[in-house]
Amino acid sequence: MEHINFLAVLAAAASAFLLGGLWYGPLFKQAWCREAGVDPNASNGHPARIFGGAFVLSLIAAAVFAWFLGPRPALGAAVCTGAITGLGWVAASFGINYLFAGRSLKLWLIDGGYHTLQFTLYGLILGLWH
Repeated sequence: MEHINFLAVLAAAASAFLLGGLWYGPLFKQAWCREAGVDPNASNGHPARIFGGAFVLSLIAAAVFAWFLGPRPALGAAVCTGAITGLGWVAASFGINYLFAGRSLKLWLIDGGYHTLQFTLYGLILGLWH
């Protein structure tokens, strides 16, 4: 863990948090709510718990990804690794669950697309910040 740049991890986590705000806000909120069966006007709990928890989980994901990349990752390799991680591990794993849960392809594309971009951003930021 000594090779991890925690400022870069913090920036990567913040990027995912901002991406999520756009992705699940103006870009896909209505479609996501419809496909997930969520009332867009209902509260799912206290916002501090939800957003705070989401940010902590983004920090964990960014830190583990930084550890996975290792010290001084080349920018191109870091970005490609992020995209492959998001699509090949996270989105594919979601796909398995979504198949068994009978969830829609549209919901999988929204959620899998977010996580693919999330890890691609992690790779970009960590690769630039080495």
